Amino acid sequence: MDAAQAAAFIRALAEANPLPRSELAHQDPFELLVAVVLSAQATDAAVNRCTPALFAAAPDPAAMAALGEAGIAPFIRSIGLWQGKARNLAALSRLLLERHGGQVPRDRAALEALPGVGRKTANVVLNVAFGEDAMAVDTHIFRLGNRTGLAPGRTPREVEDGLVAQCPPELLRDAHHWLILHGRYVCKARMPECWRCVALRFCSYSSKVLALPAAGGPKSRRTA
Repeated sequence: MDAAQAAAFIRALAEANPLPRSELAHQDPFELLVAVVLSAQATDAAVNRCTPALFAAAPDPAAMAALGEAGIAPFIRSIGLWQGKARNLAALSRLLLERHGGQVPRDRAALEALPGVGRKTANVVLNVAFGEDAMAVDTHIFRLGNRTGLAPGRTPREVEDGLVAQCPPELLRDAHHWLILHGRYVCKARMPECWRCVALRFCSYSSKVLALPAAGGPKSRRTA
């Protein structure tokens, strides 16, 4: 996909959803950081079901550190990898207190130095909490970048770099939201719903699904 085609693809998503927002419920950068850490290999919906009670008990790093791993665990048992996540949340809260005065740092290296925080999580926090032009690549965006031809890559970092290069600069801040929502609800893993894709005419995918399959029947596929 060339630069003009990529820009048109992203602009089509932008026109359909002018004010995109993260689906992770949060009130401040700390709650966002916690929610993104919890969202690894878990859905946003599952995270949003457990965080209200967790945040009521631990609304800031000091309270989260005081809860500790054993105190955090009961709140998050419903999501995957909860043992490791409880350990990471307790540890990162302590580090926020020790190194950053209890504040979430607006710095990639400092964020990635926190337990449970990798490049994707840091990008989400920088983008959503601090308004920076960061592109977080999760499984949905990785799939979409490769499937559509928007930014093919063998690794999330390659896809990230490709998307940053292809995206019109003025749209970069919100592009993460447009792409993740498109990958989550339209360009799905098992079967992309191309028949309702607003960017269909700009997509390079060779096996577009152009009609809703009949109930109980085989998938209706037609290559565009």
